[in-house]
Amino acid sequence: MQGQQPKIGDDNTISFTVAHSHSITFGSGEAEISVLSTPSLIWFLEQAALQFLEPWLDQDSLSVGTHVDIEHLAPTPVGVQVQCTARLIYQDGPVYRFSVEAFAGGEKIARGLHSRRIVRLSQLTKRLRAQ
Repeated sequence: MQGQQPKIGDDNTISFTVAHSHSITFGSGEAEISVLSTPSLIWFLEQAALQFLEPWLDQDSLSVGTHVDIEHLAPTPVGVQVQCTARLIYQDGPVYRFSVEAFAGGEKIARGLHSRRIVRLSQLTKRLRAQ
């Protein structure tokens, strides 16, 4: 990792608009509704944490997700903009833990915890090729 370490309390926010590719559909016909799926929401929350760490990584490092504990609190229809924030709450060596939240239209739609670990790309590649 390069430069100064990130500080506890620092955060990163990303935004996206819910597309059909991020949704799950319930019902049929006129009763059909498509809303943001939980797996897609988790992906964006992870991206907020991943992008937070990127400035501190060197060429042979990457961060991998190791834990996700998310509550999906409210449905969000296709076309709505969502903001996902990852706030650093803990760091010990290569382990980083984030408090994550997502908002749509001022309403909190998700909250939880996400952990990432910094690993050496060369070691990961070597391990995966050995399998």
